Amino acid sequence: MMRHKSAALLSAAALALGGCATAVPPVEVTRFHSNAVAGWAAGTRYVIDAVPLNDAAAMLGATQPSLEWNSYRVAVERQLQLQGLVPADDGGAAPLKVRIGFDRADRAGLAKRSPVSVGVGGSTGSYGSGVGLGIGINLGGGPRAMQDLQLSVRIDDAATGQALWEGRALTAVPEKAPAAQPSLAAAKLTEALFKDFPGESGRTITVP
Repeated sequence: MMRHKSAALLSAAALALGGCATAVPPVEVTRFHSNAVAGWAAGTRYVIDAVPLNDAAAMLGATQPSLEWNSYRVAVERQLQLQGLVPADDGGAAPLKVRIGFDRADRAGLAKRSPVSVGVGGSTGSYGSGVGLGIGINLGGGPRAMQDLQLSVRIDDAATGQALWEGRALTAVPEKAPAAQPSLAAAKLTEALFKDFPGESGRTITVP
């Protein structure tokens, strides 16, 4: 039953992805990764960490991730499986642990956001520490209220907790635009984040 449900969710994510190609503005993407990523064989298993990286509901003590976080989880799992990774059986062990987080913030509140730490070999500091991210993407086009949408994904070695691959995708959308809907935003940000996986480590790109 769970596998049928998962397949249905992934199919829904695929449909959403197909419909959002032009609905969401360009996405700014930065990835960091170690050499171990190149050695992942097709069929390598992963598990999703049930504790979101930065879900506001979880930070407030909620026992379950929010519905919006689940939208990002479905979209991320689709991309992982396109890379040849395979979800572990329910309750089963896996060599890779995937952590997912998202953030939705009003443009006026951007300065209050905590930086996302980077733990992959060769990188230092955090995403907010001046590594050329250009966070202030100006896509407003007038007085419309804007929101910054951010997806963060980290893939760890489950045995050691060491980060092997970590990425962040960021875009800005009008608050009331269709692109701000969780299903559309999650699909577009995730597709951009995993474009040409694993990506060039330490480089920031813009994905149309």
